[in-house]
Order: sequence, then structure tokens, then C-alpha cells
Amino acid sequence: MVLDRLGDSLQGAIKKIADAGRIDKHAVDAMVKDIQRALLQSDVNVKQVMELSNQIRKRALDEKPPAGTGAREHVIRIVYDELVHLIGKDMPQMLTKQTIMMVGLQGSGKTTTAAKLARYFQRKGLKPAVICADTDRPGAYDQLKMSCDRLNVAFYGERTDDPIGITERGLYELKSYDVKIIDTAGRHSLERDLIEQMERINAIAKPDQKLLVLDAAIGQQARDQARAFHESIGITGVIITKLDGTAKGGGALSAVSETQAPIAFIGVGEGLDDLEKFETDRFISKLLGMGDIKTLVERAEEAFTEEIDIEKMMQGKFTLKDMYQQLEAMNKMGPLKQVMQMLPLGSMKIPDEMYNETSGKMDRYKVIMDSMTETELTDPKIIDSSRTRRIARGSGSPVEDVRELLKYYRMMQKAMKGLRGGRFNMQKMMKKLGM
Repeated sequence: MVLDRLGDSLQGAIKKIADAGRIDKHAVDAMVKDIQRALLQSDVNVKQVMELSNQIRKRALDEKPPAGTGAREHVIRIVYDELVHLIGKDMPQMLTKQTIMMVGLQGSGKTTTAAKLARYFQRKGLKPAVICADTDRPGAYDQLKMSCDRLNVAFYGERTDDPIGITERGLYELKSYDVKIIDTAGRHSLERDLIEQMERINAIAKPDQKLLVLDAAIGQQARDQARAFHESIGITGVIITKLDGTAKGGGALSAVSETQAPIAFIGVGEGLDDLEKFETDRFISKLLGMGDIKTLVERAEEAFTEEIDIEKMMQGKFTLKDMYQQLEAMNKMGPLKQVMQMLPLGSMKIPDEMYNETSGKMDRYKVIMDSMTETELTDPKIIDSSRTRRIARGSGSPVEDVRELLKYYRMMQKAMKGLRGGRFNMQKMMKKLGM
């Protein structure tokens, strides 16, 4: 992924400062050149790159570190601050009753993003509903309805060429829902009829939020699009899609920061759960390898339910059933690579092959456990050689895989007992992190 490469390049630049014998003009210049190269390769505007570079260099050489802060930490903080300033402020939280209008060019991923946005609000405990006012693109109705059905989200649409009427009737039918999301038609370019249709829907719906969906691949052209849509209906926020797979992602991010509309969300994958609320400080922290503990905790709170009895586990009463629930919860948190990137691993890099192997093992373990009886899941000590062979046959797995699972279980059980002794230190660490 290109943003991974941008992150790797920026982290390499930061590491040079962290490893420097002394912080002088030579060390700062070397770091700034690496940052320039990384941002330009990600299609950030040249003028913005030069302004950021000059500001980092000036502050790093002129400012004295605050009391209690070393020179290296101070320079790294300056890089962080200036990158946050480059991207701009993020959008305030939107967890209230509201109507949202989605606009954008054709091919930007707007329809998929409408479903992802509904899923986001659903996960936050609100009741979302989606209106398909895109009557121009063949298949938009079916695509959006299918996604909403998968998510168990309310949907309104008609197979007619009347986007204005559909919007009006849809809002009436769905008036009891917390969040109403209107997906409008896109075009190949900013044609006048698109603008007029948006203006009419905007006048009828009177949306609380007007979100422009931009494909990250357009890079710096995002500036012109955002400005044109904003002048027409006054957009309140931007969603950048496909940010995980384009060389121009940095261009789209930095270009939008020049408009009056903040970035609201970013698409980080193809799944319906792969939409993240954009927060500039979190985004830059992850990019610089500082982790994102706050998002990790939020995802864990959503995924790990009260069904998992932590107290019981710490007392050593940890069964295969508990482990199965943990694996289910981990899957809900998202791909293992995304979860690991939220940890402050610094320069430590885990190869993609290892992520794939670990994820594959977790999937195999679940299949094996599905072939166990309730008694075996609750009391794994009874699983002898005969039961092991039966479980292997039932799951279509080698006997060695079943033994490996039991070994992994015993290791987890031991780790849970160990956590009990270190619990006080864990609480202190979490408190320091503001959790």
C-alpha cells in the first residue's frame, strides 16, 4: 500500500534524527530532504512541501526544547505538528440525529461509501437509513439495496427517473430514523445538470451535512473539485476513498486542506467496515509510527462484549470456548495488520507474510474448534489422542494442527494467569495513556 510506503519513508526520516549523534544543521537538513522526497512521491503539492520543509527547518534550528524535553524529541514533535498543520483540522464528531447528503463524481466510490457510512453509525448505536437518489447509473439501486440488506439497514429507493421525488418521499418514509443518508447521482465531470440536480435535492432535503466523496487517486485535482462542489451547495466535509492503494493519496489529503471543508472520513479498504472517522492527529501519529492506541481501545470496546469474563480468565479458568470468543472478537476489530499498525511499534516492521500466516492460523483454529463438542471446549484436558484424531477428521485438518491449537491454548491460559500478577502495572500503564 502506498500510504504504508509514505509512512515507512517518514519513519525513516524520523529515525535518522533519533539516531543522530547530535542535532545540528546537517542532521536537520538530511531529515528535511527525506521528508520532502516522501511527500513529493505521494503527490503532495510542491509549494506546500517547500513551505512545510522551511517551517520544520526554521523551528528545529531556532526553537529551544521545552523544559524536560530532549532535542531529538523536540524535533520529532515539530515534524508531527507541521504535518498536522499541513493536513488541516478534522471534522467534529457527528453522533447526533441528522440528514446527510452524499455528492461526488462518478467512480469516486460514493454509493459504496454511503453503505459504509450507514455501517459506521450503526456500530455507534444509531439507527441509520439510506435513500438511493442516484437514478442515472444502472445498478446503483441494486448495489445500494444489497449492501443495506447485508447490514440490516433501512433502505428507500424507486426504479423511476425522479431523484427529487425519491428524496422527498424517502425522507418522509424514513423520518423515524436517527441518520438519513442520501446517495445522489455522479457524473464523469462537473456538468451543469449535475450541479442543478444537487442544488434541487439540497433545497428539498435541507441536509445537516453535505459530504463530498473524493477518490484519492485524483491527487491534487481534489482541490478544484472540492472548491466547485463547495461553491454550489456549501459542502461541510470530505470523505476520501481508496486511500490505501494510490500513489496520489498525499495529494488528495493536502489539497482538501486548502478548502473550507475538513476531512470527515477516509476509506481504508474494500469491506463495509473499512471507513474510519478522520482525525488528523491520529492519522499523522500512525504515519510516523507512533501508533494509535485510542482507536485500538475503541475498536476493542466495540468488539469485546460482556460475554468474555476477564476476571474468570485471570483466575486461570480459561477454556477453549473463551479462546474462541477472543478470536471472534479479534476478527471484528479488523484485519490483523490494521490492528498491529495502531501499536507504537516504531521502526519494528512485521513482514506481510507473517500477517498472512497468523491470520490463516486463526481461521484454521476456529474451524478445528467448530468440530469439538461442548464438553471438549469447556474442559480441554479431556482431549486425548483418540479425540484429537476425531477432531482432525471432522475439521479436515492434520492431527498436527489440532495439537498445535491445544499447545497455543495452554500458552494463552498461562499468559492469562500471568496477567493477574501484573494487573496493577497494566492499570498504571493504561492510566498514563489516558484510557
